[in-house]
Amino acid sequence: MVESDRPLNGETEADIPAWCLKALRAWDQREDRSPPSLPNSASREPLSSLFMLKDLALFSLTKNRGDMGSISTVTDSLGCLGEISSPLCTSDSGSVKGRAVIKKASALEYKIQRRALHKEDFINYIQYEINLLELIKKRRSRIGYSFKKDEIEYSIVQRIQGLFRRATEKWKDDVQLWLSHVAFCKKWNKKIQLSKVFSAMLAIHPNKPALWIMAAKWEMEERFSSESARHLFLRALRFHPESPKLYQEYFRMELMHAEKQRKEKKEFEQAKMDLGEFSYSEEVLNGEMARIIYRNAVEKIKGAEFYLSLLSIAKLFDFTQDLQKDILENLQAEHADDPLTWDYMARRELEMGSLPSPECSSKQMKASEVAQKEERCCAVFEEAVTALPTEAMWKCYVTFCLERLNRKTNSEELRRKRLERTLCVFSRAHESTLLPETLYKQWLHLLLEVGLSEKATEVAAAATKRFSQSVEMWHTRLQVLIKLNSSDVAQCFEEAVRQVKSKGCLPLWTLWVEWSEGENSKEDTQALYQRSLLVIDPADSVTMKEKYLDWAYRDGGYKKAKKVFTSLHESRPFSLEFFRKMIKIEKEQESCKMLNLREYYERALREFGSTDSDIWLDYIKEELSHPQGKPVNCGNIHWRAMKMLEGELVEKFVSKYTLLQTGHL
Repeated sequence: MVESDRPLNGETEADIPAWCLKALRAWDQREDRSPPSLPNSASREPLSSLFMLKDLALFSLTKNRGDMGSISTVTDSLGCLGEISSPLCTSDSGSVKGRAVIKKASALEYKIQRRALHKEDFINYIQYEINLLELIKKRRSRIGYSFKKDEIEYSIVQRIQGLFRRATEKWKDDVQLWLSHVAFCKKWNKKIQLSKVFSAMLAIHPNKPALWIMAAKWEMEERFSSESARHLFLRALRFHPESPKLYQEYFRMELMHAEKQRKEKKEFEQAKMDLGEFSYSEEVLNGEMARIIYRNAVEKIKGAEFYLSLLSIAKLFDFTQDLQKDILENLQAEHADDPLTWDYMARRELEMGSLPSPECSSKQMKASEVAQKEERCCAVFEEAVTALPTEAMWKCYVTFCLERLNRKTNSEELRRKRLERTLCVFSRAHESTLLPETLYKQWLHLLLEVGLSEKATEVAAAATKRFSQSVEMWHTRLQVLIKLNSSDVAQCFEEAVRQVKSKGCLPLWTLWVEWSEGENSKEDTQALYQRSLLVIDPADSVTMKEKYLDWAYRDGGYKKAKKVFTSLHESRPFSLEFFRKMIKIEKEQESCKMLNLREYYERALREFGSTDSDIWLDYIKEELSHPQGKPVNCGNIHWRAMKMLEGELVEKFVSKYTLLQTGHL
């Protein structure tokens, strides 16, 4: 009797399900246990299905040992696979559900053995195997049973690994496929396989720094191999000698390695262990490797931003004071004319506070200390804008003031000082004509918030004078005037459309007609809509046509909306939403006429019939459901759709049309 035929715990073969015995005997009768090639005959099941059958058979044998049920009970406890939970599989017979699993796996296996391979088939097969693996894991966790765990789970994991290998060999350029393989190996702790996956992936995608960083991080954090991580970073830098991110992560890795060795040395010293000839290098412990990386990096990569990124990394480690000092000195020497350098030096004053003392325990004293720190920061910024009077420098200064103003505080005095300082800095930057356009909006919002309406009006006018071609600036000024109920709104609108080019001025016209709807007469608003369609860019007129039709229906009802539609239906370009809006208006009427709907649909199909399949389906549904509709026309509409639609839209239309015919849409 072969091993699989031996009863367990004195059980007889009669106690074991027939399908289990058949699977185990078929397995043991094979001379070679490794997966051979698939048989040529299409009538025979794939061998991987035999492996799965054997796995499920072994797992099902637990019934006779622990009264856990056949494959039916197993799959039911796992939450039921989709194919097993069908009505045909609700009986107590485990063989029915077992066959369903095998049938699904067989279908997936056949798909990946075809000549014309598709990536989706591999992805679906992998996902199915992973789901099966997760369900088995869930079942084991619930019942606390580990019978044949290594044999069952290991074989499934190996199959998934094989599928991933075949897929990545076929579609080497798909990075997401490689990353999915990496994630699977990490989840199931397959370190040896994962190392091979990283090697193969980096050989094919050496031009992606993020993949090198991922591999090095795994070597450092999971395998605790700083040498391997260092080797990967050095290889990566050969391909990307000017990659800031690679240098930053390499710099961080060396500091982490030094910190790890410092902790190890401290623990050995506390335990008073004799290390023999082994000793820790003082250079490594003090971060000299990171210093070398820093020097090489700044030779290839220029800019204060890169210096500051390395400095922020070094500040995470408490043994890098000397290294931080060197980076800061080099930053000031090499990039004294960079606003980022001055910004960092100013903000650094916030971190250099005085030592805490018993006298400074009250909230008032703490607020006073914060105010002193902010004064020191502003002193540095004042020096900066004097030495470097540029728009970027003033932007840093203003941004700092806004950040401090937005910080919550219980001290009214501190809040008042911050507000005064911020308004003063805004005014000085504006007077120097160095305030960026993006900050004017924040300044105006702040002025309105504190009730300085007149000042806000003056600032808005000055801003549009300086940035006369900026649509956003005019839009902001108009919003301010509308909010203040100014009498100059209409005049400002006229001035804005004169100054700004027609292309891109849609926000101004949109704001104008929305304001006119609430302030002006219906005739003036209609004239404004018609004027906008003549002035603005044709591409932007599409939106205005939709708004015009919507306003006409709200203001004058169906007749006015239809009149507007009739006046515009030959004025291209259109949007599909323009026609859908008119169709919706027609359907809202009590006496909805199919003749009118056909006209709207036909006009929409003339413009969008080749690019949108849903409009055809809506037309067909209208003919079927409308009391005046003619279902006999559906065949002709379908024929026209098949002729006009192109590419994937044809398949999409056919699928939805089939669902419509069967009553599922």
